[in-house]
Amino acid sequence: MDQVNQEQCSVIQTEHLTRNFGAIAAVNDLDLEVNKGEVFGFLGPNGAGKTTTVRMLSGLIAPTSGRATIVGLEIGRDNRAIRERVGVLTETPGLYKRLSVVDNLLFFAKLYAVRYPERQTEQYLRLFELWDRRDDLAGTLSKGMRQKLAIARALIHEPQVLFLDEPTVGLDPEAALMVRKLIETLRTKERTIFLCTHNLDEADRLCDRVALFKGRLLAVGEPRELKERLYGRRTVIHLAEVYAGLEDAIKLPFIKKVERMDNTLVISLSDPEKENPLLVNRLVELGAEIQFVNELRVSLEDLYLDLMEENDATD
Repeated sequence: MDQVNQEQCSVIQTEHLTRNFGAIAAVNDLDLEVNKGEVFGFLGPNGAGKTTTVRMLSGLIAPTSGRATIVGLEIGRDNRAIRERVGVLTETPGLYKRLSVVDNLLFFAKLYAVRYPERQTEQYLRLFELWDRRDDLAGTLSKGMRQKLAIARALIHEPQVLFLDEPTVGLDPEAALMVRKLIETLRTKERTIFLCTHNLDEADRLCDRVALFKGRLLAVGEPRELKERLYGRRTVIHLAEVYAGLEDAIKLPFIKKVERMDNTLVISLSDPEKENPLLVNRLVELGAEIQFVNELRVSLEDLYLDLMEENDATD
């Protein structure tokens, strides 16, 4: 891919990115590419190195080795320009609690030299439904509203890349839902969102692609593609009764594996949409009484836990 096309589709690239703290490698040999306009999930347990990665990518700390570019700018060389183009929501965002909501945003708008700070501040307070609370002290807001204000602060200068580090941690379910809906509204073709989280349901709902990470990269891809890569696709057929020898009698060339659990058959296939009708016809021919058919759904949590267990076993 030539350099022009690469810059058009990729906004974050890392090569062997590593950060050590003494003898401990918090981030080890990270090769990653994040595309323009996608919501990219960076998933891992607490202490996996997610926050360290964000701090490196936003130009706040230097890597021990390796390199990374953000919108074509190299960390370590172009840190000031990088910080002008990224917005960062840390896990514990520090708002000025004794300043009003509007003054919090105005302060950062002027810090970033936003051309029309008052207009930009009003725009984001209205977008995040905080305009009616603009004169209230930030410290009087609920946790959910403070998180919305913190995201508005990260966006006030219209960054090309938005880093969100555990944006729903510590929030009650209602506030967390409010923040997730807000993230969905921020998805645009021009803005890339890098979402660090250990909330797997959140990542499954919001992210175009995810990376599973624990000090080093374990897997990366679309959630569905990753699940199919590890587990394949499996059709579950519930029968009134499974008679002896039925599994062996099916004998269709596209079947990869048949597992029996009581009166249920779990059958691994390559293309269930095409192969399920043939499978059902064959079972009927064999006298099986089918009650219902569905696909075995594997959650991102299942994938995550299996990969983390495999990683721990190899360490």
